[in-house]
Amino acid sequence: MANHDHYIKNEDAEKQENKESSIVEKIQQLGQTNVPQMGNDSKIHCLTIVGQIEGHIQLPPQNKTTKYEHVIPQIVAIEQNPNIEGLLVILNTVGGDVEAGLAIAEMLASLSKPSVSIVLGGGHSIGVPIAVSCDHSFIAETATMTIHPVRLTGLVIGVPQTFEYLDKMQERVINFVTSHSGISEEKFKELMLSKGNLTRDIGTNVVGRDAVEYGLIDEVGGVGQAIQKLNSMLEKNNEDQVLQ
Repeated sequence: MANHDHYIKNEDAEKQENKESSIVEKIQQLGQTNVPQMGNDSKIHCLTIVGQIEGHIQLPPQNKTTKYEHVIPQIVAIEQNPNIEGLLVILNTVGGDVEAGLAIAEMLASLSKPSVSIVLGGGHSIGVPIAVSCDHSFIAETATMTIHPVRLTGLVIGVPQTFEYLDKMQERVINFVTSHSGISEEKFKELMLSKGNLTRDIGTNVVGRDAVEYGLIDEVGGVGQAIQKLNSMLEKNNEDQVLQ
């Protein structure tokens, strides 16, 4: 009997070890585990976009990054999964690859399910289009958003085609932000090209309530307000479906 109990204990220990090993492997591969973030009974999925948004070029391992090849399949899965009814996007990003950031923003904007974004800490640079891509947006009072022109960091622009490429890229960002928020194109360009607000650079650092006043973000609030808003959107969505 004692040997039998010892065998069961060893088997349980082996299962636990395999489980921990699997979680460690997932953390190494994706930077996160598949452990549900919102609880098994929640119909809301939480998507976090933190650090620097990594695009086609791999960043150094010491950088905190959000890899777009990991985020895009998640957004597709959210759209397809019938158990997920709403999406909460939490941003604390310094920006990063422009095309990767715009790809994420376009996918979020095209979701058929209600979505709410919240900027905590910072939603800088290409994080701005991602923040406004959801149905409703929040920003913490102390959070900031840096608005500045698109640039190729560390590269010397030596051909006219590069200027044209950057100009078109800039227009894509402006058009997306102004069409998914309440800010006017004139005001957004004014903030983008402002001098003296950023040291040795042009652009504007917009804090909490200012982002709301400009029409860039819908409301000042935290996680509680964001989830409350998303739940009310889900209720309305369900009521509309019943009426149909």
